[in-house]
Amino acid sequence: MALRFIGIDPDTGQQGSPTVWVDEEKAELVLQGWKPDEKLEAECAAFEVPGHAPGIPPHEAVIRIPARMVPMLRKACDVAERAGL
Repeated sequence: MALRFIGIDPDTGQQGSPTVWVDEEKAELVLQGWKPDEKLEAECAAFEVPGHAPGIPPHEAVIRIPARMVPMLRKACDVAERAGL
């Protein structure tokens, strides 16, 4: 796996570390974030989009990323786009 580190939550400290990478080999953004509480996960699972089954498939997960990391997410998108991923 060719992971390219983009950034880590600047307020991370010792209690968690939301992180952003770009996997240049698989052409994917890789995110580490906080697990949602049961209420948020249930709300996401109940959300309906036309043509898509509701729920969260077993091979997927909901994560939370702090809004202060938006610049890192933008950078990850820019890196992926420039690399033609």
